[in-house]
Amino acid sequence: MTETNHLFAAFRAAIPTLDKPLVINPEGGQETYGDALALSGRLANLMIARGVKPGDRVAVQVEKSWPALALYLAAVRAGAVYLPLNTAYTLAELGYFLSDAEPALVVCRPETEADIRALAASLGTACVETLGADGTGSLTDAAAGLSADFADVPRGPDDLGGILYTSGTTGRAKGAMLSHGNLLSNSQTLRDYWRFTADDVLIHALPIFHTHGLFVASNIILLAGASMIFCPRFDARETLALMPRATCLMGVPTFYTRLLDQPGLTREATAHMRLFVSGSAPLLADTHRAFQERTGQAILERYGMTETGMNTSNPYNGDRRAGTVGYPLPGIDVRVTDPESGTVLGPEAIGMIEVRGPNVFKGYWRLPEKTAAEFHDGYFITGDLGKIDDRGYVQIVGRGKDLVITGGFNVYPKEVEGEIDALPGVVESAVIGVPHPDFGEGVTAVVVRTPGATLSESDIHETLEKRLARFKLPKRVLFVDELPRNTMGKVQKNVLRETYKDLYRTAA
Repeated sequence: MTETNHLFAAFRAAIPTLDKPLVINPEGGQETYGDALALSGRLANLMIARGVKPGDRVAVQVEKSWPALALYLAAVRAGAVYLPLNTAYTLAELGYFLSDAEPALVVCRPETEADIRALAASLGTACVETLGADGTGSLTDAAAGLSADFADVPRGPDDLGGILYTSGTTGRAKGAMLSHGNLLSNSQTLRDYWRFTADDVLIHALPIFHTHGLFVASNIILLAGASMIFCPRFDARETLALMPRATCLMGVPTFYTRLLDQPGLTREATAHMRLFVSGSAPLLADTHRAFQERTGQAILERYGMTETGMNTSNPYNGDRRAGTVGYPLPGIDVRVTDPESGTVLGPEAIGMIEVRGPNVFKGYWRLPEKTAAEFHDGYFITGDLGKIDDRGYVQIVGRGKDLVITGGFNVYPKEVEGEIDALPGVVESAVIGVPHPDFGEGVTAVVVRTPGATLSESDIHETLEKRLARFKLPKRVLFVDELPRNTMGKVQKNVLRETYKDLYRTAA
């Protein structure tokens, strides 16, 4: 059998024709699959010239651009391990990532070159190249004179294709090692489950330093031989204007709440679209219902994480149930276990979600003991609490670390949030546990009101007293203009816990 570059061989095999558009600039112009082969070939040749060997890490902190996407393809072709880094990371944070991953090549923005070059040199990584938001920089300059022909470095399904660092909200970030097999199997499954073909055009408005924008959205398009309108960032008005030229949108819940603010969001405006996908953070049931009322289309919510890619999805054909993340994807096993004993629980019982399948990562970079601790009988322990209902739909109720234990009772934040979010005058809420001198943790609600709403703390208390057991009631309800979120739209409850850590100590 001929050796191949496992992931890129699948990308190459899916190309319909070399002149088929891959990346479409929303303002005009396009890059074809032939262009992708040529630029990624030149960049791969540059990597080899810079000393990058199979298995070496290539760390990248750049703005979203067409050459940045080609850089990812080049790393895969060169047999390197692609390490995308959030553009919001500070120099101090980068110091940790670079010292931990020890990349052979660092690609950064031109404006950060001096600082990163000094940092890389101090860590023994001498090779630094630049790539700007407009696609220019030392990287593309150096690659311009090289051959577009490149013999792809053979890689098997167990070889690493990427490392993604987790958010590190409970300590130092960990590098999740994703193999060619992990990335390819998950993308192929999603391509088929969501019915992607070469006729599709995706509005790509996600960042490409994250699983969602890179290993889900981009990989699916490549494996379908489809096209994508490549937007530097999400803009609700622009996205709405692009819909007549597109068929699909992948986004985070914020995309959909902002689209709902657009008066032009109608059935007619979305008539050319066949699929709206939401993920990376929970989608409020109200948002799901409001979007369907306005457009006639039900948002498809799915569930995944850095370590596994996507695990579940609401059905393409069938009931896309608000408040759920659907069924386990084909070939992936999902179960719910008791967090203390590990016993597998039955339908409707809340416990720890565990996942098994070809999508599950190889482990944490250079942390074998941590890796071993995160697996249970071959299943990855996700850290998410949830249940599987009597129809087989998976529901997420929160992170294990977000569980509130008050006076010896367990309170699942999602249950309390659901009741608060249903109240008139509430946009959204976040329920957290804050140190309390009498109860260990005090259930605390942080609420965003709709503009002009006069809903008070006592109003919320009076309503919840009729709907929740007393131990689940928030001891305080606090109002804010907005909840803190990370770049993918997830509410940062760790930030809220830190902000209000002295709330009850002060009150006492």
